[in-house]
Amino acid sequence: MTLRKVDARTTFEWMKDGRAVLIDVREPDEWIKEHVPEAHLVPLSGFNPDDFPKEHDKIAVFHCRSGGRTEAAAPQILRTGFREIYQLEGGIQSWREAGLPVNENAKAPISIMRQVQITAGSLVVLGVVLGVVVNLWFVAMSALVGAGLAQSGITGSCAMARVLKHMPWNRVISGQQGLPTSA
Repeated sequence: MTLRKVDARTTFEWMKDGRAVLIDVREPDEWIKEHVPEAHLVPLSGFNPDDFPKEHDKIAVFHCRSGGRTEAAAPQILRTGFREIYQLEGGIQSWREAGLPVNENAKAPISIMRQVQITAGSLVVLGVVLGVVVNLWFVAMSALVGAGLAQSGITGSCAMARVLKHMPWNRVISGQQGLPTSA
């Protein structure tokens, strides 16, 4: 199952005319960093067809960062009940490249998954270096991080991401109280 694709300019015109609703399927930490004004946030991580805006008479255009997640979620998206469903070709990146409005928050932290990658990579390197320089047992730290990443891939739940979400720098939402979701 695939979604029909539509370009950013056409989507913008549809929205301006009140004919379309734009649905952002990225995660809240990505939304806080940047989002299209008037888009509804419905993250794929907590996907539930009942969470979608009840505007089934409108054209629904789904988007993520570049299109990959939206395309992968097509079978789920097609069950949302909208009569016409499209994928924004190129995601929010193409929207930005078309010069269309994007709300940005320069104070927002980098995405949680990037933080996980930086932290995991740093711990692996640290474990190897300490294992060579101090004591071979420090290599076990690298093995534990690798096991944690494998567990995350298998279960779809990342303990490190859950911990990082509670760090002080990830609590900064710069005055934006709550995220716009379905109406």
